[in-house]
Amino acid sequence: MNTVVFLLALGTTCRITRFVTKDSLAAGFRTWMAARFGDDSRPAYLVTCSWCTSIWVAAAVVPAAYLAGGTPAFQVVALILTVSYLAGLASNWID
Repeated sequence: MNTVVFLLALGTTCRITRFVTKDSLAAGFRTWMAARFGDDSRPAYLVTCSWCTSIWVAAAVVPAAYLAGGTPAFQVVALILTVSYLAGLASNWID
């Protein structure tokens, strides 16, 4: 895996993790997990803990990057997610 693919995989992992654990669009999913398994359950904790979620997201992203990292399809999707993550960081820093 070359450096560009690694950085795209990193950015993709950060963006998906942020979406699952913090984004308001995924709030319904987090609420459903808490209602289904209980507020103090491990599944409910998993979808609110960035460290916990990032392991599972990386477990999916890294093999995809390894197998398809050189393809335009992977690179375009990963670049969009990475730029989205960086734009969010920049907007928080600027505001």
